[in-house]
Amino acid sequence: MRSSSVALLVVASGLIGACSPRPTASQLNDDNPIRPTGPAPFGMEEFFADAPQQPAPARVRLGRWLFYDQRLSSDTTVSCATCHRPEHAFSESVPLPTGIGGQRGRRKTPSLINLGARTMLLAEGDPGPTFFWDGRATSLEAQVLMPIADPKEMGFAHPAMITRLATVRGYGPYFREAFGSDTITIDRVAAALADFVRMRRSGNAPYDRWAYGGDAHAMSVQEQRGMDIFFFKGRCGMCHAGFNFSDGLFHNLGVGWNANTGTFADEGRAAVSHAPGSAGAFKTPGLRDVEKHAPYMHDGSLATLRDVVEFYNHGGVRNPGLSGRIVPLGLTPEEVDAVVAFLHALSGEGYQDRPPRHFPQ
Repeated sequence: MRSSSVALLVVASGLIGACSPRPTASQLNDDNPIRPTGPAPFGMEEFFADAPQQPAPARVRLGRWLFYDQRLSSDTTVSCATCHRPEHAFSESVPLPTGIGGQRGRRKTPSLINLGARTMLLAEGDPGPTFFWDGRATSLEAQVLMPIADPKEMGFAHPAMITRLATVRGYGPYFREAFGSDTITIDRVAAALADFVRMRRSGNAPYDRWAYGGDAHAMSVQEQRGMDIFFFKGRCGMCHAGFNFSDGLFHNLGVGWNANTGTFADEGRAAVSHAPGSAGAFKTPGLRDVEKHAPYMHDGSLATLRDVVEFYNHGGVRNPGLSGRIVPLGLTPEEVDAVVAFLHALSGEGYQDRPPRHFPQ
């Protein structure tokens, strides 16, 4: 009975938000102004300079409203921000997300930080830009649309979502501002959402100030020791490479392997690529602001960063397709602590946000 009452309250809250009094143009503009994209956060300038597409301020502003707007879900109870929460570096603090009707997803919500660019490592078999744990989307525009239509997430077929948005007359001027006309299309919704995500940039972390700014005091002695272990004895940089600490590739760590059945709970990349040896492989996540969105791994099975480092320290979970890069590391407890401290030094600024107070009506 209590869960039913909570569900009714959530639905009511969504409907109230969708039918709230019409804000004035001044209220909308003051609450969600057009902001210059500005320079990338310190330490990430080169990373974002190489981005294939730069965000447009008017689209970013429109995308911010759309990102937080529950009217993009079929029952008006869920927005993109329901799972991608700003306070958790646009991830969330539970193993699996909850969508419309209380349905549970099957993978941990990935962070949206620094998805606007990637480090090109020229690795053999590099699939190019991919998104999601399994890489099933090859552009940010495709990525932002998939959860809207997913029946366990926002559950809204794209044509029906566009029909609803077209009835919200207050959105028309902002689509005109961003795209030249009032017409609302699925491609325009995707472009606006993608540009908002492109501006979730994180940098100027203690690591950046130490590594690129010459600030010898930006990282503690323990964090510096953890950095050395991360890149050398721990071999973490083999996969967590580049400015965003991700090679963008897919690796089998053994997470979800069942030795009794000889299968994975989640096939991962194999369900997309159908490539031999890709079963149980998942995309290397970036590590910027990683402290903010425990639990970890694609299934949310590791509760803390220390659990993650210990998982690698023990050599993952043995299985026939285990990545050759995953071997026991022989780290001492003090070395594990140092690596965890270094990971905390990757928390930066530039992406932080809050939900808008007013929405077009």
